[in-house]
Amino acid sequence: MTALPVLLLQDALCLEHHAGVQHPESPERLRLALQQLLTDLPDGVQLAAPRDATDTELARAHGADYLAQLAATAGKPRTVLDADTATSAHSWAAARRACGALLTGLDACLDGEARGAFALVRPPGHHAERDAAMGFCLVNHVAVAAEHARARGCQRVLIVDPDVHHGNGTQHSFEARDDVLFISSHRWPFYPGTGAPGEVGVGRGAGSTLNLPLQAGMGDAELLALWQQLAAPVVAEFAPDCVLVSAGFDAWQHDPLGGLRVTERAVSRRSSRSSVPGPTRTAPASSLPCSKAVTTQRV
Repeated sequence: MTALPVLLLQDALCLEHHAGVQHPESPERLRLALQQLLTDLPDGVQLAAPRDATDTELARAHGADYLAQLAATAGKPRTVLDADTATSAHSWAAARRACGALLTGLDACLDGEARGAFALVRPPGHHAERDAAMGFCLVNHVAVAAEHARARGCQRVLIVDPDVHHGNGTQHSFEARDDVLFISSHRWPFYPGTGAPGEVGVGRGAGSTLNLPLQAGMGDAELLALWQQLAAPVVAEFAPDCVLVSAGFDAWQHDPLGGLRVTERAVSRRSSRSSVPGPTRTAPASSLPCSKAVTTQRV
């Protein structure tokens, strides 16, 4: 029996988002990552072409007025949305394609056509709020994907966010719900100022948010201890039937701005099946620092 592939979803349109001259979230970051990956594609990984996210899919996680604001940027050379976030002529199209890459991979996993999906995309997403751009992010791709998973019949969706920055937009999307568990490890205090350990969800969602803050200079030992001692029991009790990884890698020890000392070994161990106990199986996902990718697999 032939093993199912892990899909690698990428599209040249994601290189057409330009946030500004010398902006840290530049096309070159994605271009270099793709160049290395496509030169030596790992065994069992298969390229797949993404689709665009539809208006209906985007509207599950974002308000109509905000989506209209983003759509109005199309074709304009530059639109400033906040102090850190700007668009170019093709940014809206790139954001829709990036979000669609996650949904393409998710559908393939839910339909039994893939055992995992890895979307290498930009612009990033986890800081985007329901009605506002923030922190380089336009569309909250993983929030859209989680809503899509629920619409497809998944009952308990786990979102893991290991970016050095807290995923404020994702937390706010689900903090009042008990059908989505959000777990974030991140440097704290740090941008964007959210992600304190006391933020555990509200109302019906109390207990469905788990923040694992790390102080500057911390690395593998502290990260893995938090995941194994705090996150693993929570995940086991939640028993997700879909896992989404919002995978920024700026917690890496050589990131020029992140300030943490996490190595590739720790990322691999945290992403392994043993780190996500219970019936759900996952495959590792990856992306650029502060860009979002999704791994999905349903039992």
